[in-house]
This record gives sequence, C-alpha cells and structure tokens, in this order.
Amino acid sequence: MAATTDDAAIAVSVVVPACGRMDLLDRNLDALMRQQFDPVQYEIIVVDDEPNHNTLHLVAGWRTRTLERGPRLSYVANPGPSGPGAARNRGWQAARAPVVAFTGDDAVPEPNWLTEGLAALGDGLDVACGRIQTPVPSRPTDHQRSARGHEAADFTSANCFFRKKVLERLDGFDERFDVPRGCDADMHFRLLEHGIALGRAPRALVVYPVRPVPWGASLLQIRHAVSDALLYKKHPALYRQKVEPRPRWDYYAIVGALLVALAGQLLGLPFLTWLALAVWFVLTARLCVHRLRGAARTPSHVLEMIVTSALLPPLSVFWRLAGALRYRVRFA
Repeated sequence: MAATTDDAAIAVSVVVPACGRMDLLDRNLDALMRQQFDPVQYEIIVVDDEPNHNTLHLVAGWRTRTLERGPRLSYVANPGPSGPGAARNRGWQAARAPVVAFTGDDAVPEPNWLTEGLAALGDGLDVACGRIQTPVPSRPTDHQRSARGHEAADFTSANCFFRKKVLERLDGFDERFDVPRGCDADMHFRLLEHGIALGRAPRALVVYPVRPVPWGASLLQIRHAVSDALLYKKHPALYRQKVEPRPRWDYYAIVGALLVALAGQLLGLPFLTWLALAVWFVLTARLCVHRLRGAARTPSHVLEMIVTSALLPPLSVFWRLAGALRYRVRFA
C-alpha cells in the first residue's frame, strides 16, 4: 500500500541542503531513511544549492525505493542566490509540516534523531538544538580541532528543530551570510533578541565525520571574516559576548611589525628593520606554538602550522578590514 501524502499526517519536514557531494548526500539519505519514526509522518526535502542532474538522479533513485513505504522525498533546485541561508530558506518554505528539522548533506543522524528532537519541542520550546558529535583523534590536526569545536556550539543549523511559525515570523535565515558559521550565529542571536523559547535536545544526535581538506585550508577559510563584520554590525553586544570578546590585537601587532620593518627598509634604518622583524618572529612563533599545543605533530602538519601561522595574521587583517568597508561598520 502506498504511503499517504496527506499533509495532516506529516509531523516534521527534514531539510537537507546539498552542494554536489554525491557520496555524502547518499550516506545522509540512508541515515534519514533508517529513522525510528513512522515514515508516513515525516518528509525529506533535498535543496540542491548547485543544481545538477547527478543530485536530481540520486534523489529520484531514493524516491523510487521509498515510494511505497515512505517517507516522501522531494527535490528542490535553488537557482540562486546560493548559500547556506538561501538553501535552508528554500527548504522550509517548501515544507508541509508544522515542525522543520535542519541537518546537512555531510551529516549522519542517529536512528532516534527525529524522535528525540520532537520530544524536546514537546517541552514548550519553539526551537530545539540537537547534539553534534565529531569523532577526531586524540591529537587532531588544526582542521579537525576546529571541526570538533562545533560540538560546543550553542546553536547550529546542522542539527536543529524549528516550529515553522518561528521561521515565518523571522523571515527565515539571512541570505547575506555566505558561510554557515555566520548564518547560524545570526539566527541564534535573532532568536535570543526576539525572546523565542530556545532549548536543547541532547539526545537528538547527529554525527559529523570530519572530511579531509587540502593542505593549508585555514588560509581559504579566513575570508569568512567578511561575514563576521556583518554579524558584528547586526549584533555588536552578542558578538562580543559569544563570538569574539575582543579584536585579535595579536594579529594587528604582527601586521604592524611587518609594516614597521618595511618602513625601516625604505628609510634605510637597518636597526629598526631588524628590531621589527624580531618582534614579528617572536609573535608569529608564539601563535604557531599555541596552534600546535595538543595537536598532531606529523612533519606535514607542523610545516603547515608554521607556514599558515605566518600568513594568517595579514590575511585575517585584510579580510576584516574588507568586511568593515563592505558593511560600513567599525569592525577590527
């Protein structure tokens, strides 16, 4: 007997933004199909943020396999603008249930994820945040340690449950943020500012295996500081309270030392040049040692930390100033 498509039977809509990672999306859908939850009572909406035939065919294949027993599976192409906020907005706007659950295509929800998430909302909450688990080695790489930090996040759209009326009230996610971190923090701050009942669902677990990244990937991620400027402009007090208590003065000191060394070279003042370079070396070495503390000590990773510690401060200052100019905010 075919699964019913009666909207009244659907208790929760699961929104999964996807961006062309076929193997990860396939793993995610497999986990969602194994939920210990009545398949008639939930639907899955895959939002393709980079519309392509491969994602469409993958979703169609899963839909064929689940047509009789459920859950209902939908494919939504996002023609633009792209980004984490836009993809999630397209998803919840297509949802038919009064509750919308968000996760990611690279996530692996545990079998009781939906049951526990909905149970948390039953305690009078409007939004519930589940728990993230990121398995990493005892001595992780810099990227692995950064990924593990998501476990302590107060809010993440990788594992959360919203009453749809809340999303309608807030007009969804701010699509100007082009990275999940900024998009999530903005939503969290808006929930707090609007006094919306927000709580935890610690037994609603999503596992996030850490994916390999290219050598020096932290240099590519530092441009996210542009989004931080927008986040600071919208929520200055909460930004300083929950994201960054004070500007990265160590980065500015390192860049300042480099500029003084350059000025000394141009002015023909070798003592000033070498003094500034010594300050730069000490501050950069201090940053590198801090990043290596408790981290992997393989030759490749140590070399990566040395090189990126030298390049991160000037790149960070550049992108922070670019964000301040773009959004016309005094952000340092």
